[in-house]
Order: sequence, then structure tokens, then C-alpha cells
Amino acid sequence: MENFSELIKRRRSMRKFTGEELTQDEVVSLLKAALMSPTSKRSNSWQFVVVDDKSTLELLSKCKEAGASFLKDAAVGIVVLGDPLASDVWIEDASVASIMIQLQAEDLGLGSCWIQVRERYTATGMSADEFVHGVLDIPLQLQVLSIIAVGHKGMERKPFDEDKLQWEKIHLNKYGER
Repeated sequence: MENFSELIKRRRSMRKFTGEELTQDEVVSLLKAALMSPTSKRSNSWQFVVVDDKSTLELLSKCKEAGASFLKDAAVGIVVLGDPLASDVWIEDASVASIMIQLQAEDLGLGSCWIQVRERYTATGMSADEFVHGVLDIPLQLQVLSIIAVGHKGMERKPFDEDKLQWEKIHLNKYGER
């Protein structure tokens, strides 16, 4: 990307992927971005599980009733975890790491999509967090925030249209002032 403004315009959620695998350098770049993401008091309350096994990705694609099925076609799923014992703002820390992965993916020309896990449920009513814990044998103290599906783009999406920016959502100095 030429600059950050272009990067954020071009980053769109991608739910279709080609079957092409990621290179080791691409995966390392994604993980570096995650590990460089800021955390409160530099607590580094996040951890990450990289899943590239197709059968595991297919299983994880059932972690919630809707909105995760495309994970089975991704090259990797990066499970973003937080440790509530390390920081009371683990949700925010893990959220920042999740978007850093997505921005790095876009910068590499890859597609990505955030799959929300925290506070979501499988089709049978089990918590998505509990489901992912069981599939990946994650220690109980860690909480699953999201899974970031990453792969080579299986379709093209237009960049974000700046004409559709909702400037009415911006308030200067005080809510409701113009």
C-alpha cells in the first residue's frame, strides 16, 4: 500500500478465499503485527493460536450459529485470546491485535474477516468460547475474543466509498453541537 489512508479504504471483510496457502513469510508478518499491537501497561495480555489444518478450520467454522462458515476455506485462522488475569482490559487489547492482523493482511494483499467469538453461541446453544476451547485445548484462564480468517482473496471488493462517511456521527466538543 502507498499509505495508511489507502490501506484503510481498501481493507474490506473478505469471506471468499482461494485455495492457495500462505507463505511462511506472510504468516510471520501477520504474527509480528499481532505481537507489536499495543496493550494497556504493556501487559501483553493476548495470545494467539494459528490454525492451518483444514479439518480443524472446518470444525472451528461451526463455532457459532452464523457468520463463521467461510473459515473452512481460509488459509489460516488466527485465534485471538486474552488473559483476564493479566489485564482488566484484555478485550480491548485483543481487539487491537485483531485489527492489526487484518491491516497487515491487507497490506500483504491478503483478505481477512473477523469472526466474533466472545458472547456468541453455536447452533446448539453452547458458548462459542467454550466450543473453541474444546477444539484447541486452550487453558481455561484464557478467553477467546475472535478468530481472524486470512487467505488469498477469492473475490474483489471495491474500496470504501468516502462519500458514504457518516459525518453526522462526529460531534465537536459536545454531543449534539454543530
